[in-house]
Amino acid sequence: MAVIHRTTMKPGKLELIAAWLPARPWYTGTSGAPELTRAGGFRLDDPEGEVGIEFVVVTDVSGTGPVAYLVPLTYRGAPLEGAEQGLVGTSEHGVLGTRWIYDGAHDPVLTERLLALLRGDAEPQHQSLTGVPDPAVVPEAAEGALPAGAAVVAVEDGPQGTRLVVEAGGRRLGLELVRVPEDGLTGPGALGRVTAEWELPDGTRARGAVAVLREG
Repeated sequence: MAVIHRTTMKPGKLELIAAWLPARPWYTGTSGAPELTRAGGFRLDDPEGEVGIEFVVVTDVSGTGPVAYLVPLTYRGAPLEGAEQGLVGTSEHGVLGTRWIYDGAHDPVLTERLLALLRGDAEPQHQSLTGVPDPAVVPEAAEGALPAGAAVVAVEDGPQGTRLVVEAGGRRLGLELVRVPEDGLTGPGALGRVTAEWELPDGTRARGAVAVLREG
């Protein structure tokens, strides 16, 4: 079970994300620095208890209208070998010391847990409370779509988002991370999906897909 520490991080998550976000191919901003606010998210537990896993939704209000972004993050006590391209930055945690923070699409612990969530073998956790499940996060997948040996074998990042290439029982699937989630977007016709909620700037709640599983 991940323990949520009430402490400081320097620099903070929003600072790190704001510096990292403009270089992403799926970032829709055009000029200036992002102005980010927290909008929602959830956590997954690492069974080994070594890696923090958090799916963060932030809202950028720097443009003509607010835009939500999904940023899956992992928090590690040491660098992840071979994942340099996924490094968001480092931060000093008030309890745990230096943390290496990665875009979770490039971290095998997060991708394995996301597949487990879709299979029903992992339970989404509240973003800021220890040991509290988050019933607002709803995973669903077609029966047999993700056998136990399914694994992510490649990451494809492009203007439409991030696609995780999954090998599953001799088949290839695509697990799309919906980097710009939209209210009501749930991925019709998919083999599976994870839907979640986030807060809009006016205080109302939105719900849509944050991950969608498809053939091919």
